[in-house]
Amino acid sequence: MNSRLRCVVFDIDDTLYLERDYVRSGFMHAGRLVEKRFGVKGFSDAAWKLFLEGKRGNIFDLTFKRIGLPASESVTRELVDAYRNHAPAISLAEDAQHCLDRLNTHCDLALISDGPIASQQNKARALRLDRWIGLMIFTDKWGANFYKPHPRAFLTVQSEVAANPNQCMYVGDNPNKDFTAPNKLGWTTVRVRREGGLHSDIITHECKPTYEVQNLTALVDIVSAL
Repeated sequence: MNSRLRCVVFDIDDTLYLERDYVRSGFMHAGRLVEKRFGVKGFSDAAWKLFLEGKRGNIFDLTFKRIGLPASESVTRELVDAYRNHAPAISLAEDAQHCLDRLNTHCDLALISDGPIASQQNKARALRLDRWIGLMIFTDKWGANFYKPHPRAFLTVQSEVAANPNQCMYVGDNPNKDFTAPNKLGWTTVRVRREGGLHSDIITHECKPTYEVQNLTALVDIVSAL
């Protein structure tokens, strides 16, 4: 495989696995805690149905209401913390593992991911990403102001791997934030519109990626062609 690329950088959620699998795992964990404390079953199923209905943000409060339990700020906060800190039952998409296996012998692999740092680190650990990826940047360690589209993480990668912008590629799923900074820096960018991904239906109007794929099977060919 010949290529000018020195480093391929991945997002996690809906890029290497389906984020909805993490959500379901977190609801199952929260449901076990609710059953243990209140003796009431059905929390995880109710939360999942609300998620599929498009509810976000206050989903735990809505779930308590749906199963007939009074919600309290302290219990909701406890469940949110448990959700974010649980060890998720998730696994890499088959195409993602194949891609990582192929690219790992060709160039440096790195990771840039937003979100609560405990959650993102637990995801990386559950997916065993350290088998392929040596540089993992969780932007939450700097604070939410440095989440994508802030360029700090991308500039850090360039520095750490000693690569020029045209030698770097970013692979993500969310056109609202993932490609703004790397496009401006001169990176190659790839959008993954994985079936079942939470952002797969978003139409890209601005900051369009260089390439768009349905999964990571095609990424090896793209890298080989550069």
